[in-house]
Amino acid sequence: MPDTDGDGEQPSDTMRQRVPESSAKFWFMLDADRWVVTTLISVTIFLGVIVFGVAAPATPSQLLATGDPLETLFQAIIGATVTGVTLVLTLSQLVLSQEQGPVGDQRERMEGAMSFRRDVEDVIQEPVSPAQPSAFLRSLVKLTRRRAEALQNAVDDIDDDDLSEQVGTFVDSLEENADAVASNLEGAQFGEFDVVFSALNYNYSWKLYAARRIRAENEDVLTDPAIEAFEELVDALELFGPAREHFKTLYFQWELTNLSRTILFTAIPALIVAIGMLLFFEVSTITSTTFGRTDALYFVALAVTVSLLPFAILLSYILRIVTVTKRTLAIGPFVLRDTDRERDLDWGDTEPKSGDSAGLDD
Repeated sequence: MPDTDGDGEQPSDTMRQRVPESSAKFWFMLDADRWVVTTLISVTIFLGVIVFGVAAPATPSQLLATGDPLETLFQAIIGATVTGVTLVLTLSQLVLSQEQGPVGDQRERMEGAMSFRRDVEDVIQEPVSPAQPSAFLRSLVKLTRRRAEALQNAVDDIDDDDLSEQVGTFVDSLEENADAVASNLEGAQFGEFDVVFSALNYNYSWKLYAARRIRAENEDVLTDPAIEAFEELVDALELFGPAREHFKTLYFQWELTNLSRTILFTAIPALIVAIGMLLFFEVSTITSTTFGRTDALYFVALAVTVSLLPFAILLSYILRIVTVTKRTLAIGPFVLRDTDRERDLDWGDTEPKSGDSAGLDD
């Protein structure tokens, strides 16, 4: 196998193994249900307000009754909520604008989609390619597996131990990764993150780079059937790239639409609570205590949490979208970011500097 890592090992296939962040951070940013993340953010806000109230040198009753801190706070929250809803509506219009246009533009979109589907149908040798995104991606993953097997068979006829070892390691890795991704894609429903997450776990960019590199390094010993097998595998991997990017874009549009609708719904109770606190709440009317602290502190913390619920929802959705976007900025084997793996990606022309590291695509 070409030495694409400083230790001679190939990069991990799954996105989790390629990302250096902790498991908890990875789960929070990507894998967790967005409502769970929203709840965690809201609980953090609630507890944060209480902690500051308890740790303050003066009692919460004195702090809340001195001056007009609640009026200032909830006035700012009302303004921020109205502004945020306006921005969300603008974002929704931006998403919708991509679906609108004259008939000529719509026809070009249709022709592009149908042309790509026909290209896929030609290579998977099916009269009609699957309609479901998960099944469509699964067919391409299984195609790369079949073509990797064909490559292995073609190379077996060549008497070259080094080539056989390189291709054997490469094919074994591809087959293992393809089987896992195909299994995860089976039955996955578009609109859920599972489809995009499974596609991200297929490290096609490195496989594309490795296949092209093995072919170029051993071009002098490859037979015509082996060269053809390499070309067919590369063609299949090149089809997976734009397919994944297309469904990733559709998923982002789906999520942004859901985000806009959810924020609009939650903005109403958030505004009601903020306005109620501004107009009708009086700290002096609450005399009961819990754990030695006035219940006004807990009431204010709860009101702040509910008022900031639209922000918590926005943050939970955007965290996943920007994380996926950062990991998939490039299509194909391009180096854009640092990882925790040292790589000699310049193919021996230059040595990597001490401490430098780079990653392929995602």
